[in-house]
Amino acid sequence: MERLILRVTTKLLFAPIILFALYVQFHGDYGPGGGFQAGVIFAVAFILHAFCYGLDETKKAVPQKALTVAMVIGLLFYVGTGVATMLLGANLLGYDSIDPDSTHHAGQHYGILLVEWGVGMCVASTMMTIFYHFTGREPDINQEDW
Repeated sequence: MERLILRVTTKLLFAPIILFALYVQFHGDYGPGGGFQAGVIFAVAFILHAFCYGLDETKKAVPQKALTVAMVIGLLFYVGTGVATMLLGANLLGYDSIDPDSTHHAGQHYGILLVEWGVGMCVASTMMTIFYHFTGREPDINQEDW
């Protein structure tokens, strides 16, 4: 029953924070937001989890190996979209080449979504990795030596 209010509040806020991150992710091409902001918001949900339940519990839920894989996949989304547009005969990140027959520039929309999804994955996993490394390190000096 230790820190009951904090634990219940964290359980209540976790899903809405993730949902808001997804909202920012998928509406970033129409308004403010996008991959970077969504990635940070997504990471904040797990950082809140770590503050409440401890770093070890959060590392069980999202291990470092999964974060490393997510960083690589996010980077591949971004780079892969650029390389795909070049292979289709356009400039780097020339999204119209993704759907050249579209009269309303659907390729722009698809390209931006792919790039922003990659940025979001990369930023979220990087922020969580930084948090893991900073909070998981041993202190340089003992508390009594201050």
